[in-house]
Amino acid sequence: MGRIVKMFLAGDVMLGRGIDQILPYPGDPTLYERYMPSAEDYVRLAENVHGHIPRQVAPAYVWGDALAELDRYAPDLRIVNLETAVTTSKSHEPKGINYRMNPRNAETLRAFRIDCCTLANNHVLDWGRKGLIETIESMNGICIAATGAGRNEAEAQTPAILNVADGVRVLVFAAAMPTSGVPAKWAAGEKKAGISFLKDMSNTSVDAVAHRIASLKGPGDIAALSLHWGTNWGYRISQKEIAFAHALMDHAGVDLLHGHSSHHAKAVELYRGKLILYGCGDFINDYEGIPGHKGYRSDLALAYLASLDAANGGHLNALSIIPFQIRNFQLRSASSEDANWLQDTLTRESCHFGVRFVASDTRELKLVREVARID
Repeated sequence: MGRIVKMFLAGDVMLGRGIDQILPYPGDPTLYERYMPSAEDYVRLAENVHGHIPRQVAPAYVWGDALAELDRYAPDLRIVNLETAVTTSKSHEPKGINYRMNPRNAETLRAFRIDCCTLANNHVLDWGRKGLIETIESMNGICIAATGAGRNEAEAQTPAILNVADGVRVLVFAAAMPTSGVPAKWAAGEKKAGISFLKDMSNTSVDAVAHRIASLKGPGDIAALSLHWGTNWGYRISQKEIAFAHALMDHAGVDLLHGHSSHHAKAVELYRGKLILYGCGDFINDYEGIPGHKGYRSDLALAYLASLDAANGGHLNALSIIPFQIRNFQLRSASSEDANWLQDTLTRESCHFGVRFVASDTRELKLVREVARID
């Protein structure tokens, strides 16, 4: 066994709107939503359900118990999908829901010691191309790598290259698909700022990803693709999505597929030794108090802790999941009951791929691979 790379992966990190209002430098709360005129309304919604939320909290507040848990695991890399524009732009896209965080609050990301934010998603352009460029500049200002968006197509498709000990590199590519609500007009162009966009799940898209990876990937490198795809709700994974995920690994050189967009966790697959996370769910958001979809338990946030063998083509060595619950805009350790619910749910959804999960006394879920797949 060669160099083991320990990675923390999470789904959508939404630090705008209501959460931005409780951070040290709340931005303009004006919204352009049908029912909510102010971001402060989302703070009040959460307080109506779970009690008082402090204001002007320390940058690390939202991460709560996750801070100590990640320090205990000591990952080499921390990667999330930042589903928030970091900008003061007032040029909102007329799309109904727009997320933004004051750039002065970007220290919240650094407080969690994040190494890389992927930006290819359906909210990073909520405040126009000016807002996107300010988001990229904000990431540069706090020394966090960003990928999946850029001032032009070449920059948007350039991966974050993360160096790990012993000369190992993790190449993080990112892209978004229309199934997650991303309009084609958001795609970056030769002279147009935007995101890395894959218009469909065709062989042409696989070839495009393969070209990007082949141009940079060397021996011992791990290529991760962070993919914003699929709908917000529902566990179903289509045969087309499965075939696309497999093709990305078989033909494009992807070693790890980091999927997100769904507000709740979806199935996990171990395909030919490599990890596919079909949907990681939200890691932090301001949705407390919003009714509907309770059965999906989107209040539960999952930290995926993957160990990959760099000397063995990025094959998975181990996967643990630590569950948290979002309360008062803060990540708190999930209860044993919640951990058991997640164990049952993830096993139910993943058993089709020959994967199940077992829960430890510390509420940590561990992946166990079965020999048989259930079709």
